Amino acid sequence: MSAVMPTSIDDVVKRIRDLPSLSAVVVELLSSMEQEDIDVHVLGGKIALDQSLTAKTLRLANSSFYGMSSKVTTIQQAISVLGFHSIRTLVTACAVTASFPSNAAGGIDLQAFWRHSVATAVCAKLLALHLKLNPDTAFTAGLLHDIGTLVLATRFPDAYAAMLAFRKEHDCYTIEAERAVIGVDHAAAGAALAAYWKFPADMQEAVAGHHQLDAAGKPTLPLLIHAANVIAHALDLSGEPDDLVPPMPQALWMTLALSEDDCASLFRDTESTFVDMCKILVT
Repeated sequence: MSAVMPTSIDDVVKRIRDLPSLSAVVVELLSSMEQEDIDVHVLGGKIALDQSLTAKTLRLANSSFYGMSSKVTTIQQAISVLGFHSIRTLVTACAVTASFPSNAAGGIDLQAFWRHSVATAVCAKLLALHLKLNPDTAFTAGLLHDIGTLVLATRFPDAYAAMLAFRKEHDCYTIEAERAVIGVDHAAAGAALAAYWKFPADMQEAVAGHHQLDAAGKPTLPLLIHAANVIAHALDLSGEPDDLVPPMPQALWMTLALSEDDCASLFRDTESTFVDMCKILVT
């Protein structure tokens, strides 16, 4: 394997500027997560102007994930039935999954990547309901937790391909291979992108810290995403043949406070909802 120069986080930040910008309406939706006084009708009107985004969002709104008795046919109707927070989450999911080209470089399996991301998002939302945290923020953070992987694969394709070869040779976790070969891991790259795209602060922290675990105790968004990521790997929903499951520390299990029945329903609901979401988000 040829030597690959380590990448600095400054290099990553410079290359991030070459990435496609999120549409203005999605940036506005993300920033509205921390605002109290938002005009839902104005934002709904802006979403409706993007026809492909609207079509995908309405398909998600009508999926079994929400179990509605009647079909919604407009964004404003979806907002009134499901609530603005849910629709904002779905619009953001549709926009972000469509923002990277399907022929991504670096040897990454893009379908497997998004399958794992959707599984983590679904699990994070279900865990958030159990832990009494915001389920919509949890879903979005879960969907985006590995976004730095796409930054590394598309901005540094040669280094990323070398990292994949190193990982296979040493049978180690991806994050260890990234640090050894590239010099920057996907959590740090993702945090840089989350800051560039102006994600809310708690989501930036969740993306940055989903492989770290400070002393568990009070449930937080980064802790929840850490757990959802481990569970999604354990359920093996990405379809990757050599997927490794990160360890789940005992302290984290204690914070989650899941009974055997809770775990069984969490695993079952994650798997069933994941199938519906993937049909729409992972094409």
